[in-house]
Amino acid sequence: MLSVGIDIGGTKVAAGVVDEDGQILRRLQRPTPSRSPQAVEDAIVDVVGELCRDHHVEAVGIGAAGWVDTDQAVVRFSPHLAWRNEPLKARLNQRIALPVLVDNDANAAAWAEFRFGAGRNAKVMVCLTLGTGIGGALIINGKLFRGRYGMAGEFGHMGVVPEGHWCPCGNRGCWEQYASGNSLVRDAKALLRENSPQASGLMERIGGDIDALTGPDVTAAAMAGDQMATELISDVGTWLGRGIADLAAALDPDLFVVGGGVSAAGDLLLRPAQHAFDRTLTGRGFRPPARLVIAEFRNDAGLVGAADLARHSIAEPPGSDRGFWPRRRHSSGRLRRLRDSLLVEPGRV
Repeated sequence: MLSVGIDIGGTKVAAGVVDEDGQILRRLQRPTPSRSPQAVEDAIVDVVGELCRDHHVEAVGIGAAGWVDTDQAVVRFSPHLAWRNEPLKARLNQRIALPVLVDNDANAAAWAEFRFGAGRNAKVMVCLTLGTGIGGALIINGKLFRGRYGMAGEFGHMGVVPEGHWCPCGNRGCWEQYASGNSLVRDAKALLRENSPQASGLMERIGGDIDALTGPDVTAAAMAGDQMATELISDVGTWLGRGIADLAAALDPDLFVVGGGVSAAGDLLLRPAQHAFDRTLTGRGFRPPARLVIAEFRNDAGLVGAADLARHSIAEPPGSDRGFWPRRRHSSGRLRRLRDSLLVEPGRV
């Protein structure tokens, strides 16, 4: 059985056709039209239509960068997109003639790592996705923990610096303002604008166009040995490790999986994170420490997890058992009959 997974982040819409083993058979990517909910919806419908032309798809899963309600239907708020109480599932159901599931993007990424990647066999797993901001998700004994209202895991908006940098969520000093792709780029641009001699390598890499600098530019420079870029990523890693230590004190997991675009820095990020975690963990030396690992799926985790959650939701719709492990499975023939019974109206996929 094939399903489509779509990961909607602050900068891009990544989509793919995924099989039951978590393998991506085809992928597409579009820039995120972040200022218009209608434009985001159009982008989703566009990629679903293109992917379904060459594959027999049974369901569509959406991983959305925002607070998704307990019914997995409404995006209540997104700090980096224009969604405000957006009935995303209902709108997409009017245009896509397939079962649609909507979940938080970090929940989707965590599910992919738990099912197929670095989180297999973990008892209590925290997944952190470092991209435009910080997404977070918690899996306990094989089940995603969504909280009472579906909005658990927003670890990126823990306050870590009183009166610190403003965050798009409306608060100041949020963790993601110090340990995300946005924070990495913000600090790098500040150095470039001050004409710091330590940033000359970065300036040369971007041809002098400071506004064109991206997180991948900084990561690539660090991996090529640029000292300033390495220090910038190390700073992000240090903030990451401190926050992880706080989460360990509250949740006591056995595993932290770190994914998202910033995780492409690998050990350049993980080493300082591990050092800060070891240094600040409450009860260090008298408790088993959680492991810190880089996600196996990296930027693909969100779309793989969304596709797998959508596949499971056909057997166990949200609300029956919160979309976790299905107690029953429909045959592929029954799923095809379900798909074929859906009327395709003008403007629908």
